[in-house]
Amino acid sequence: MGGSEEVAQGSDGARVAVVVVGAPVGDDSAAPPPAAAAGAAPAEAAAAATGLQAMAVTVARDVEAGGLDASTSGAADEKPSWFTPKRLLVMFCLINMLNYVDRGAIASNGVNGSRQSCTGGTCTSGSGIQGDFNLNNFEDGVLSSAFMVGLLIASPIFASLAKIHNPFRLIGVGLLVWTIATAGCGCSFDFWSITICRMLVGVGEASFISLAAPFIDDNAPAAQKTAWLAMFYMCIPTGIAVGYVYGGLVGNSLHWRAAFWGESILMLPFVILGFVIKPLELKGFNHSVKTKEYGEMLNPERQDETKQGASIGVDGLAETLPHKFSISSFGKKVLTEIKHFMKDMKELLQEKVYVINVLGYISYNFVIGAYSYWGPKAGQDIYNMASADIMFGGITIVCGIFGTLSGGFILDKIDSTISNAFKLLSGATFLGAIFCFGAFCFKSLYGFIPFFSVGELLVFATQAPVNYVCLHCVKPSLRPLSMAMSTVAIHIFGDVPSSPLVGLLQDKIHNWRSTALTLTSILFIAAIFWFIGIFVRSVDRFNEQSEHDVPAVERSNLRPLLDENEEARAS
Repeated sequence: MGGSEEVAQGSDGARVAVVVVGAPVGDDSAAPPPAAAAGAAPAEAAAAATGLQAMAVTVARDVEAGGLDASTSGAADEKPSWFTPKRLLVMFCLINMLNYVDRGAIASNGVNGSRQSCTGGTCTSGSGIQGDFNLNNFEDGVLSSAFMVGLLIASPIFASLAKIHNPFRLIGVGLLVWTIATAGCGCSFDFWSITICRMLVGVGEASFISLAAPFIDDNAPAAQKTAWLAMFYMCIPTGIAVGYVYGGLVGNSLHWRAAFWGESILMLPFVILGFVIKPLELKGFNHSVKTKEYGEMLNPERQDETKQGASIGVDGLAETLPHKFSISSFGKKVLTEIKHFMKDMKELLQEKVYVINVLGYISYNFVIGAYSYWGPKAGQDIYNMASADIMFGGITIVCGIFGTLSGGFILDKIDSTISNAFKLLSGATFLGAIFCFGAFCFKSLYGFIPFFSVGELLVFATQAPVNYVCLHCVKPSLRPLSMAMSTVAIHIFGDVPSSPLVGLLQDKIHNWRSTALTLTSILFIAAIFWFIGIFVRSVDRFNEQSEHDVPAVERSNLRPLLDENEEARAS
């Protein structure tokens, strides 16, 4: 098998080797003697088949030794002009807050409203979504959880697509879907129409939930990673609280539909930015390296396919080519992605630290999800609060901000390790559960407010540490899937069933105090899971090299395998 190599100097100073693989048709000098061909070993036949398949010009970029760092090599890792870490953090925090403003707004009395009720022959008209569509408590709980259906289905899909499409652009696509869906909620005409729109809201949110935290983790200062995550997750309680107030004010002064239209308008600028500005690359993924720099034949995934084709020999290859090309390209891509997804899922579920962390997170989110939806109604019923939306919104926003930030800064202060994160998670949750449980035991509002405030302060301190564990107990290329599947788990087993189940329990016992105490006791289960995590062996894998991010040292080794002229290669 003949070949030649020409060396040229690239515009960026890097040496580019142009390797012509294969011999021209009819070149007798390249053909093996008949005797040798007849007795060729299977390995030689495979090499011949590979040569026939690789009859092309492959361009490989030779990165000089020490020229580029493994984590920042290549043009793909050059930061766009708009980028600064703080700018990225602020943008993602605002988007995250809008996501949760939507959740708070639909739970507020101004938007959610109440059913028509009749007492002693006197009937009062309903208000909000519940009044307009005449929903019972169970249907109302289903409506609050409907967006989770789209979120659960789309989260792993977006995490898988991050391997073949730029994650930053995927966030833009998700935000576009979210914007259209929230506007659709304002135009809904019955229970099923608004339920479908809420599902699409979940689809739009899925890309952001799966991919935003890894971007923040990549760009945060090393000594402040948990603190930056805390600032990001601080937007969850803040957004819900603002949503309570926003929904109450807009729903009562204008209309509940106007609240959804307002959210859609506020998100629109971020949708435009997601498609217009130059995207960032995510650690563990380098979409330009495989095909743009090395060429298609040097893509490691294509090399695996080439080896499989070579192993069946020339005759077998000729027989299979028509069959292979008869399968649609889309079908092959889908099957390949499913195979990769199942492989990644197996690796993820074998990580004990991750599984224990998510089990605790599920229990925690079961309670928080029901609190966020039923809290204003429970407070209004138990303590006769004149403005439950404002009261719960105020407590949640203050405790959410200080609690979430405190959790992040404390973990950074005591050293950000997975073991320390579990210690903080278990301790804060256990103490928070005691205070929240005690709060609902008080008959006076003046006893409830301080105890519930301290309880929420402690409970919200878990937000940054729990996500820090999800990001750092897996290798970089699995972080989007880790975040996606933790999101799927905490919702499908946590707040998706909790809202309708709490509503169903309340319909049976008609006692909000007993319902709230039963719900709060589940926080103790979360504390137990996270306490177990302290004693499980853990390794921080943040700096572990991913197969999707080819370092500079290995990049120089990606050469056409058929070229054995080492001296020419060295020159």
